Amino acid sequence: MGSGLTPSSTTVQVNFRDELRRIGSLTYQKTMDYTTTGRPNGHAASESSPLLGADGSALPASPAHGHVWHFFLDPTTTPGIDNHNPFVKFPARVWNVAKITLLSSWINLLLVFVPLGIWAGNNEWSAPWVFSLNFFAIIPLAAVLSFATEEIAHRLGDTLGGLVNATFGNAVELIVSVVALRAGEIEIVQASMLGSILSNLLLVLGMCFLLGGIYNMRDGAGNGTEQSFATGTAQTTCSLMAISSASMIIPAALYGVLDHADAADKADSILFLSRGTSIILLLLYCMYLYFALYTHKKLFEPEEAVREANAEEEHDPLLGPWSAGLVLIVTTLIISVCADHMVSSIDALVATGKISKNFIGLILIPIVGNAAEHVTACVVAVKNKMDLAMGVAIGSSIQIALLVTPSLVMLGWALGKPMTLHFETFETIAFALSVIVVTYTVQDGKSNYLEGAMLIGLYIIIAVAFWASPAKALDTVVAMVSR
Repeated sequence: MGSGLTPSSTTVQVNFRDELRRIGSLTYQKTMDYTTTGRPNGHAASESSPLLGADGSALPASPAHGHVWHFFLDPTTTPGIDNHNPFVKFPARVWNVAKITLLSSWINLLLVFVPLGIWAGNNEWSAPWVFSLNFFAIIPLAAVLSFATEEIAHRLGDTLGGLVNATFGNAVELIVSVVALRAGEIEIVQASMLGSILSNLLLVLGMCFLLGGIYNMRDGAGNGTEQSFATGTAQTTCSLMAISSASMIIPAALYGVLDHADAADKADSILFLSRGTSIILLLLYCMYLYFALYTHKKLFEPEEAVREANAEEEHDPLLGPWSAGLVLIVTTLIISVCADHMVSSIDALVATGKISKNFIGLILIPIVGNAAEHVTACVVAVKNKMDLAMGVAIGSSIQIALLVTPSLVMLGWALGKPMTLHFETFETIAFALSVIVVTYTVQDGKSNYLEGAMLIGLYIIIAVAFWASPAKALDTVVAMVSR
């Protein structure tokens, strides 16, 4: 067999190289003209020619350096993107989309873990290595997914954009949970759902209150101040969280009442209750979207000062709708591959006896999908935009509780997996207490750094409790419930 290059492919490569040389020579010539004359179009220098560039800055020292900068690090332009030759234009546009995506966040530096994680999983490295590499790989992929979602939402307007954000806001958690559910890791699915809610309610919201409260601690007169946010939004979201808490407590109570019943009858009753409750929760979430996006949209709008600040910081979308959609699809596929490797390594990791499945699902996996949102929420809180911070923290919790978790129960029903809303008693109590504490904290529409420290403290207490529990104790209980 030959080298695999056909005459047509060879011609394409030659044309592509020639076109790049032509673009490079034109760029070089323009840069040299400007460098030697200080003027565009190669005008001759005279005694009145400026020593600096037209904008007062130093002239470029190296034309090659400028060309490399535009090609690799300038998100506003890419050489060849407007070329008429499709064999130059298409690769240039693909690279331009990739460049804009890669430069969208500093977290994308962790993308180096993506090929390492996939390689480790395919070559069956040890479980700690496979889990760790894919764990760090999904963090930047979640940031890329969030970036693509925001780009699409910008193009669709407020209503449809809000719906897209609501749908894809927790896509990473959904992908990881679907992979785990198909593998029969129901305890991982339940723990990751609960962990995502707790991390948003306690850790993210607590960090927002803490950092925002410290940075905006005093007013101009030196007096202590508190940050404020819309009480209507907080009360509505906390009421929905209370409903989701009840949806976990009721199955646990029924399980306790049926303690002396036959095991098969008990499991059937819990499954029937969980599936019926999931349908109700999904209907409530649809009503919540209609309530927030249409009939009572003003209740969820930020204050006038916040709207003006947001308008000043808004920017035009960097990607077109088709480009953003392509990034969304490709990133989702890569996340599913990394999630599959990560989930497949959990059993071997737990077998070491050093960590439990519940701790992995409750503490570690939520970090994967929410890292970028955590940073965003803290940044806007420091800028005193607490309505936005509340929307990221509590809004994400509502999506997990009323959309993602019930959807997984229904998906388990379709796949023949006994996914229920009956969580282990300790998990249920921790969730209910967290909802109560958060409700009391936000009901006055004000926050300070002390309240943030209290929420973070409660989250650490829960995390330590799960870490201190024997690796097999809670896993055994959850496995018995899921049968």
